Amino acid sequence: MPNLPRQNDSLQPSPKDNDHHLRNQTIKSHGTASESIKAVAIYEVVKGVGALLGAGALWSWHADLEHWLTTATDSWQQTFGHLLAPQIDSAVRIAQQASKNWPVFLLLIFAYASLRFLEAYGLWQDKTWAYWFGVLGYGVFIPIELYYLIVSPFDWFKLGILVSNLLIVVVVYRNMKRKGLI
Repeated sequence: MPNLPRQNDSLQPSPKDNDHHLRNQTIKSHGTASESIKAVAIYEVVKGVGALLGAGALWSWHADLEHWLTTATDSWQQTFGHLLAPQIDSAVRIAQQASKNWPVFLLLIFAYASLRFLEAYGLWQDKTWAYWFGVLGYGVFIPIELYYLIVSPFDWFKLGILVSNLLIVVVVYRNMKRKGLI
């Protein structure tokens, strides 16, 4: 093994070394998104892509929408019974309403998807506005979801949505605290 110079442990780091170390720590803590925030960003992208795929499917079948909705609903019930029946019925009603005014419906879907993609970009890039957008955007629905969970018959899907929104708010809030944003 080659002879390497020995480090003198009694030497104290210079103030210049401490400043450099603190600057690197600050850059690391304020410049990159954490893994949990990146997971939320990926979730946002998935929601945006899902909205666009759903809109594309409805657009491609809109000429024969009633037949397609009936077939899809019957197929779902044969395969899964009444699993998610209220959500399926709600989706059918939305699709039927959308078929009355396709341009407005598609504009709303694209606006929703754009918001999801914008938030995902901001979170991935560690932007302060995206943290606030995420906490407020998910947090505003928590009281509404709690209300519907309490007043309507128990539904695992509603509980899952509530838990996922709570989890996202907690993750984003904790990262905001860690970064000194609140």
